[in-house]
Amino acid sequence: MKRPSGRAPHQLRSIRITRNYTRHAEGSVLVEFGDTRVICTVSAEAGVPRFLKGQGKGWLTAEYGMLPRATGERTAREASRGRQGGRTLEIQRLIGRSLRAALDMSKLGENTLYVDCDVIQADGGTRTASITGAMVALVDALAVLKKRGALKGDPLKQMVAAVSVGIYQGEPVLDLDYPEDSDAETDLNVVMTDAGGFIEVQGTAEGEPFQPEELNAMLALATQGIRELFELQRAVLAD
Repeated sequence: MKRPSGRAPHQLRSIRITRNYTRHAEGSVLVEFGDTRVICTVSAEAGVPRFLKGQGKGWLTAEYGMLPRATGERTAREASRGRQGGRTLEIQRLIGRSLRAALDMSKLGENTLYVDCDVIQADGGTRTASITGAMVALVDALAVLKKRGALKGDPLKQMVAAVSVGIYQGEPVLDLDYPEDSDAETDLNVVMTDAGGFIEVQGTAEGEPFQPEELNAMLALATQGIRELFELQRAVLAD
């Protein structure tokens, strides 16, 4: 088996996270997984949704979108169609769930964090890149809120990162790009904490059902890859 990119089965793409990528948001990054590029911003606003008012807790919600020419052919903006697609809703809910797992909402105070992930170029793994990059932007946004005196304590419980894995030409591989993703027999998206816990595992067999030993091999690859992503996040935040 030879991967289209020439990478080894256990090898991530070249990954870069650029902090403070935009000027106005409390936290912002450009995250690049190979040719996949996503702008992640975190905006903080006082107040919480109605169902949380008066409880002294904060909230985090996420939105995800893809620019019209992020892919090989232009895709109409969902706003012009009058509604979001099912895939978009699924991805932004995943991003929200994943990042909420990083926080103790009782220490956030009655503030809402809005996470926006905008794909400017797609080559596979946009949801996992969004989660990994938005986590860094979230840490920066919390630092801004702390300086403002808006927090009750430190809401950050743990770091979160995500990666895709799959079965390609019969072999488990890490961090699928689009040529692999579109031709994979199995595709998994894995979200983990830096303590080693799983937040979410999304998996689908596109061809033959995958076996328990293949699942274990994919989870082992994902765990190794996500450890590397945590090292990258820490290095970026240390700058």
